[in-house]
Amino acid sequence: MFVLAATWLMGCGDRSNSPTLAAPTVTPPIQAATTAPPEPSSTPTPEPAAALVNGEAISLAAYQAELERYRAAIGAQSGTELATEDQQTVLDDMINRTLLAQAAAEAGFRVDESLLQARYDALVAQLGGSQALADWMSAYGYDEATFRRDLAQTIAAAWMRDRIIDSVPEMAEQVHARQILLYNSAQAEQALAELGAGRDFAELAAAYDPLGRGDLGWFPRGYLLHPALEEAAFSLQVGEISALIETPVGFHIIQVVERDPQRRLAPDARLTLQMQALQDWLAERRSQSEIRILLP
Repeated sequence: MFVLAATWLMGCGDRSNSPTLAAPTVTPPIQAATTAPPEPSSTPTPEPAAALVNGEAISLAAYQAELERYRAAIGAQSGTELATEDQQTVLDDMINRTLLAQAAAEAGFRVDESLLQARYDALVAQLGGSQALADWMSAYGYDEATFRRDLAQTIAAAWMRDRIIDSVPEMAEQVHARQILLYNSAQAEQALAELGAGRDFAELAAAYDPLGRGDLGWFPRGYLLHPALEEAAFSLQVGEISALIETPVGFHIIQVVERDPQRRLAPDARLTLQMQALQDWLAERRSQSEIRILLP
C-alpha cells in the first residue's frame, strides 16, 4: 500500500486510491484531542514525539514502528540499527506526508468515514478477504485503529500529491537535439575543429556512437540530467552547434535538429517534470512550515 519517499510520493499510475499492500510506511501524526481536557490533576503525560510539523505531532512510537516497517521492506533483520540516512528517509517521508495531508485539509479535502470505508473495502477485495488484510496488518505491526488512521492520512496526502502533479501541463516547449560525447578534451577539441571545417554533424556523431548516432530525442526544460546541456540546447537555433560543454561524464557538443514551442510531452518526460514539481512544492512547503525534530 505504501512506498517510501519519492516512489510513494509520485504514485502517478493508479488514481483509484486503492494502493497495493507492498511495503507500508505511513504512520499518521497524533491528532489533538477534540473534547474538553480533564482536570489538571488527571491530565495524562503527553506522548513523546519524534517531530512536530506545524504543531502536529509525529509520535515517537509511530516513528519507531515506521522504522520497523522500513526494515521489513528492505529485508533487514528486526532490531538491527539502521543507517542514519535510512532513519532520515523514514522521518522525512513521514514529515512529507504530514505536510501533504495538512495542505489537503487546508484545501477543503476531508476523509470522511464513507470514503475511508470504501478504500478499506477495496483493499480487502484486492487482497482476497478480511483475513488476508488482517494477516498483512499483523505482519507489519498494525492494529485496526492505527491502520485506519494511516489509511486516512495516505488518502489525504495522495489527493494533494495528485493535485500538484496534475498541474504539470501535457504540452511544453521542446527541442530535438543530438550530441557528440567524448571523454578527453583533446579529442573533443579535434571533433569541434572538424565540425568547424565543414564535417557533417550527423556523420561525425554516428562515427562516435554507431548505435544511437548521438540522438537525444525531444526533451523539455528540466528533463536532462545535466543543466548545462539543456541550457545550451535551448539557446541554439536549428542547425547551430554548441561550443564544448564539460559535465561530470565528459565533453559534449550539441546540435539542435528541431524546435517546437508547444509539443506533447512523452510520458517519461512528463513524469520527470511531475516529480520535480512535487519536490519543489515540498521544498517550499517545508520552508514555510515550523518543523521541529525532537529525536536525540
